[in-house]
Amino acid sequence: MSFNRINLKSRSEIDLMAESGKFLSELLQIISEKIAPGVYGDELEEVAQDYVKKNNLIASFDHYRVDRNIDPFPAAICFSVNDEIVHGFPFGKFIKDGDLVSIDAGIKYKGFHSDSAVTIGAGKVSDLNKRLIDTTQQALYEGIKQVAPGKHLGDIGDAVQSYVEAQGFSVVRDMVGHGVGRSIHEAPEVPNYGKPGKGLKLYPGMVIAIEPMVNEGVYDIKVDDDDWTIRTKDGKLSAHFEHTIAVTSEGYRVLTLRKGEQVK
Repeated sequence: MSFNRINLKSRSEIDLMAESGKFLSELLQIISEKIAPGVYGDELEEVAQDYVKKNNLIASFDHYRVDRNIDPFPAAICFSVNDEIVHGFPFGKFIKDGDLVSIDAGIKYKGFHSDSAVTIGAGKVSDLNKRLIDTTQQALYEGIKQVAPGKHLGDIGDAVQSYVEAQGFSVVRDMVGHGVGRSIHEAPEVPNYGKPGKGLKLYPGMVIAIEPMVNEGVYDIKVDDDDWTIRTKDGKLSAHFEHTIAVTSEGYRVLTLRKGEQVK
């Protein structure tokens, strides 16, 4: 991704983004509760499309185009399983017992987007798989806790990277978080690695998506022939969590928290 400028949001615009985030968090909660062995990705895509239509929303990813030389993304949700890190298609995939299923989605509401992702273990999940999921979610929280005026993107990246690597996993380098607003992808890029005090300084009105993508093995990636699906290079597992966060004068405001979820 390449961006030119950072668009600061007003309090009222952030409130609109929070409304978008409430819809998105509800959608992800509905989908998460349906993830189980025997379910097809097509079924979850249909749930997303029905929800968007019912609530007069726009699915941010549906027919999203990142490059004129690549076909647009064909679905409302990214559905990535096991060694698929992100941007997987939901079509024709059958969830098996023990699978790791990552759902990434965005919602556009009244001109503003929100972006969030969650990884769910289907059926009986191994201890390793559960630890990978828990580590990735907590790494997201560690990054969020660094968000405040005067902090730097490097503080976020360092918090994520340090936590993940202490658990024996790796953070993907080639895919990063980003700004969110009237476009689903805006400046700045938000890496999941870095050095404290380095990188862009945070200011009130910035809205960013922090999204650790954590691999069981090496952090290297490969891209499928569909030009979208990103996999681990070594074929080992990956997990993905994401929230949209506004920088406020007091610290941060998470715009996509799911029901009962707390940053801890």
